[in-house]
Amino acid sequence: MRVLDFPSTDFSKELAKKYGYDEFIIRRWVNFFGEEETAKLVEGMENVPKYIRVNTIKISEEELVGRLEERGFVFEKTEVPFCYEVVEEPYSIGATPEFLMGFYYVMDKSSCIPPIELNPRENDLVVDMAASPGGKATMISMLMKNRGILIAIEGNEERIPPLIDNIHRMGAMNTIVLRMNSARFHNLGIKADKILLDAPCTGEGIIHKDPTRKWSRGAKDILFCTSLQKQMLESGIKSLKPGGVLVYSTCSLTPEENELVIEWALKNFDIKLEEVGFGEEALTKIGDIKLSSELRKAKRLYPHKHRCSGFFVAKIVKGEDPSPETSS
Repeated sequence: MRVLDFPSTDFSKELAKKYGYDEFIIRRWVNFFGEEETAKLVEGMENVPKYIRVNTIKISEEELVGRLEERGFVFEKTEVPFCYEVVEEPYSIGATPEFLMGFYYVMDKSSCIPPIELNPRENDLVVDMAASPGGKATMISMLMKNRGILIAIEGNEERIPPLIDNIHRMGAMNTIVLRMNSARFHNLGIKADKILLDAPCTGEGIIHKDPTRKWSRGAKDILFCTSLQKQMLESGIKSLKPGGVLVYSTCSLTPEENELVIEWALKNFDIKLEEVGFGEEALTKIGDIKLSSELRKAKRLYPHKHRCSGFFVAKIVKGEDPSPETSS
């Protein structure tokens, strides 16, 4: 696979210089989204609000908001369930007793969407293929009402302690932590009802959290991530029960890590897409590349349009196994 690139323009050079970006990123955005949208995107990336996700395992939404408002915090409920925008904070929202007790998780609005789209049930076997630090995993546990089984996989040993800490803090009692390479998970023979793959990515959508990503990610990083994403996605699809659901997401804006990965999966596996309920339609044309119209069911979120991290979410349903032939 090749990484798409386009000629520089005076506009892309000036915008990159103004906001401190590698011009490679800006000129690609200009060709994906247009000059006007790119200017708005770059500006929006500088002003993403802070959000919390209420942990209903331990407290109701009303009680938590009431307690924090007494401390001087001001919130606004968002269109995403359990998610509130922090409008005013007299001190850090991550420094309250309620935070330490696991009553909420400081979590971007976009990050709440994949667990909601996964819609795990109380008796499901669910796998989170890239679980640390645990925001989405503990939300899945919450949606399961702490029942069923959640396998939280993390391949990086250094990322295991914060995952376990957050699982304990949030009271996710139905969760098993497994350290392994998720690309090999299918070799265990476990078949899941639901799988979340919030895939490792270049993170263009979280530049507001890590400004070094304005210049520290290039074509080689995109190629590396795309290869890893395909390996993990293939393992996830193989690990699903027939009719099972896999939600694929990234905090990246690069089509190579999003639409092109899903297009590859549609061509190589017996899967279909279901509509994601948040965001705007994913891209079906990238440069001179035309993609399946099915990709309209996947969604993108943008800082300047949705006031959150840049994000991509696709909901994949595995085909039913064919009925065995009747022996004569």
